Amino acid sequence: MLDEDLELHAPRVDLPIDPGIRRAVLILRRGGVETFESCQGGEGHAFARPTIKFNGNAWAGYKAFAIAMEHGLPVARIQFVWHEVDKQLEGPWWEIVFSHHVD
Repeated sequence: MLDEDLELHAPRVDLPIDPGIRRAVLILRRGGVETFESCQGGEGHAFARPTIKFNGNAWAGYKAFAIAMEHGLPVARIQFVWHEVDKQLEGPWWEIVFSHHVD
């Protein structure tokens, strides 16, 4: 269940945040992590596992990991990512992937 303090950090978005990742997104945003995409993962979703993408420098990943650990979030991995689009690199950004939903 989300508390009112977390809801103060909800981004203004066109689509609602998936319920299985919402709490993690709000916890990271409250901690100052600049999230820009998230997915609760699973069949019919963009990612196999719950994933949050966020911006930041080389230290942003450490910050997000520390915040996640402080709140008992089930981190599976965290990575700095570039993707290839039309033979060009796109990125970088950070991704934090969770082992299961963060309800």
